[in-house]
Amino acid sequence: MIYFDNSATTKVAPQVLETYSKVSKQIWGNPSSLHALGEKAFGLLEQARSQIAELMGVEQDEIFFTSGGTEGDNWVVKGTAIEKRMHGKHIITSSVEHPAVLNSMAQLEKLGFEVTYLPVDENGRVSAADLEGAIRSDTILVSIMAVNNEIGAIQPIDEIAAVLRAYPKIHFHIDAVQGIGKGIQQMIMNERVDFVTFSGHKFHAPRGIGFMFKRRGRKLAPLMSGGGQEKNLRSGTENLPAIAAMAKSLRLLLEEEEKKVQKQFEIKKFIYDYVTKFPKVTMFSQMTADFAPHILCFTIDGVRGETIVHAFEEHEIYISTTSACSSKKHVVSGTLNAMNIPDKIATSAIRISLDEHNSLAEAREFVGVFEQLYHQFEKINS
Repeated sequence: MIYFDNSATTKVAPQVLETYSKVSKQIWGNPSSLHALGEKAFGLLEQARSQIAELMGVEQDEIFFTSGGTEGDNWVVKGTAIEKRMHGKHIITSSVEHPAVLNSMAQLEKLGFEVTYLPVDENGRVSAADLEGAIRSDTILVSIMAVNNEIGAIQPIDEIAAVLRAYPKIHFHIDAVQGIGKGIQQMIMNERVDFVTFSGHKFHAPRGIGFMFKRRGRKLAPLMSGGGQEKNLRSGTENLPAIAAMAKSLRLLLEEEEKKVQKQFEIKKFIYDYVTKFPKVTMFSQMTADFAPHILCFTIDGVRGETIVHAFEEHEIYISTTSACSSKKHVVSGTLNAMNIPDKIATSAIRISLDEHNSLAEAREFVGVFEQLYHQFEKINS
């Protein structure tokens, strides 16, 4: 089996699963309880928070635990809107964000907020100049993803941060779900960025756990009310086994990060160089520094994306159409649509997404199957 769908989810690492199991069996107390078992659980909770903060280069009290990227994005977008609604109701985002952001924006629009959706260029990237031109006196939030989950485009976060330094009251949020462990942490954690959201299952932690960076001093309304956990900002009994497992997974991910990123880049380049030789291939991802090392999106023109996915599946090679969140809904890629790619081409889009465990041997097997399928589709469509 070859698994090339890591942007959808990753396999839980064995060492991480061991941590999850150990904590579940040995430290089952509620971190909010006053007795010794509760204190032991609370100690482990804060140890995990401290470890994540150190790995991210931030302070311990700037890390908050969530259920994943979707909750984190919803929290920042809606929490900012609630907290800052008396100061303005204008928000800026891009036209290629994850549905967790775009659908949150749509919900806020129904409540009277105004949203500016920045256009993207032919590579799926926004312009810092366009963003600056969209800023108004009532702008309260800018939310831009770090890495596009469909084509792998890296947004100009540093350029946007430079613009926003002149507007210190505007919250700046980064959805970094696809960016962790990909060699761009310094950009993601730019000193002007106020909020960053992450999802554990994208880096070999269990599903249903994530974390958010909230810069000290920035205010955010809670969406989860209850017992007052996470400094009264995110109530609910903490998922301690998953939190401890995620902390371990993040440490493992960032070990020899540069070497792992280079390996993914080489595999991506091998596949890129091979498939772009075929005349009916349209490539949307590039091999430049403006694209992440692990995502490759392209089409075999005239063949629907789901058809290609199932054809590879028969060879036990697992890829996806563009976004896993939208693939079963049979909708055209939002990113390709924003890039003005015609629907007849966009419906053919597939995505390969790598991680540090993939190999060149797998890539060689993939291109062999690709060539076989390409010629089969060519005969059918001729």
